[in-house]
Amino acid sequence: MTEKLHIIGGGMAGSEAAWQAAEAGVDVVIHEMRPKVETFAHRTGNLAEMVCSNSFRSDDDEQNAVGLLHWEMRKANGLIMGMADKHKLPAGGALAVDRDPFAQSVTDALHAHPRVSVEAGEITELPSDGHWIIATGPLTSQGLGKAIQAETGADALAFFDAIAPIVYTESINMDVAWFQSRYDKGETEEERTAYLNCPMSKEQYDAFIDALLAADKKEFHEGETAGYFDGCLPIEVMAERGRDTLRFGPMKPVGLTNAHDPENKPYAVVQLRRDNALGTLLNIVGFQTKMKYGAQTEVLRMIPGLEEASFARLGGIHRNTFINSPTLLDAEMRLKSKPNIRFAGQITGVEGYVESAAMGLLAGRFAAAEILGKPVPDLPQDTAMGALVHHITGGADAKTFQPMNVNFGLFRPVDGLKSGRRGRKDRYKAYTDRAKTAWCDWLGNEAPAPKQEAEDA
Repeated sequence: MTEKLHIIGGGMAGSEAAWQAAEAGVDVVIHEMRPKVETFAHRTGNLAEMVCSNSFRSDDDEQNAVGLLHWEMRKANGLIMGMADKHKLPAGGALAVDRDPFAQSVTDALHAHPRVSVEAGEITELPSDGHWIIATGPLTSQGLGKAIQAETGADALAFFDAIAPIVYTESINMDVAWFQSRYDKGETEEERTAYLNCPMSKEQYDAFIDALLAADKKEFHEGETAGYFDGCLPIEVMAERGRDTLRFGPMKPVGLTNAHDPENKPYAVVQLRRDNALGTLLNIVGFQTKMKYGAQTEVLRMIPGLEEASFARLGGIHRNTFINSPTLLDAEMRLKSKPNIRFAGQITGVEGYVESAAMGLLAGRFAAAEILGKPVPDLPQDTAMGALVHHITGGADAKTFQPMNVNFGLFRPVDGLKSGRRGRKDRYKAYTDRAKTAWCDWLGNEAPAPKQEAEDA
């Protein structure tokens, strides 16, 4: 009788790991503490609930590393990407999803799978036998966190992640704001108008920065430190780094023309992205914050168009924990001191929904192959999956290890290509072409034809 695979955590990584293992023919038990044990970030007991942004970021599989990761997950029959595509929202060149139907669909698919069962309850000890994947994410419970610390002999690393506010669309002043994706990006009119833009003059921007810097912020508890992940900095932390940091970051005005005043170029622009299929909710892009709730409403209503905004959710801040994977995990994501346990998702030190689900995909496949006694060929480092898992299991410097999004800086160079900005487009295309061939070979599929040749055929 085939042994079962136990997965602790039903987030993006745990859900994907369960799906991959079950599809391979292994019985899986997902141990999810919600809804019996709640967290401050989750609202439901659904699997794969999105607690921060509703975006999976760029869907460009030729010029963007995360888009390539999307492509690889789709090729591997990924549940997360399948449901993301099913509940896709207009977002220019990005893949944004309607968060509640998305999570419900993932939950329904796993509950309906004949090889998957879900058990509610918290696990606080590391299992000594059996096959396990720990995919508890950045909100690992205190009990299990202590057990991991005791086993690894090292303090868990931590950084702080901040959540962006969500606004009711009907409360926005459309005499000021307008819909437009940056550089009108997108293949359809819906995609080209996927973002709502709120323009600021220099005077308005300066007043906003002053208020942001002066606003009351949430304090850290004793013993906590503000080791933020640079890809998810609170807006007030960015403002503290320089008055123009936001204007060259999430508030950059480039690629946009004010529909109400085309001749007057905005000094800065705040963008909001659709957060549900109805379009009744908008997420303020890049506006993660640790301001106290009262201060948030005052400061955010200084944004032109949001003077009377109503908020479905205000921003928040929470602690994210992750292990020092380069010292603790082997190439198949097993804990070296307890190889019956694998880790997957954000707790391994990857950052982002897509990266977390990707690590779940690999952990599920690795575990299933081990249970079924099937050898697994070495994962090609030239794939997006391979580059990312290589980074967290040995490629990164353990002394300075921090959460990492997938990016082309993790890829091995392609010989004969120019370095620098001028050769970047050709270089990225070479990376993605090489990765797609290697990934298909690893999956046992035929390599894809180059896009131009496929179109000419």
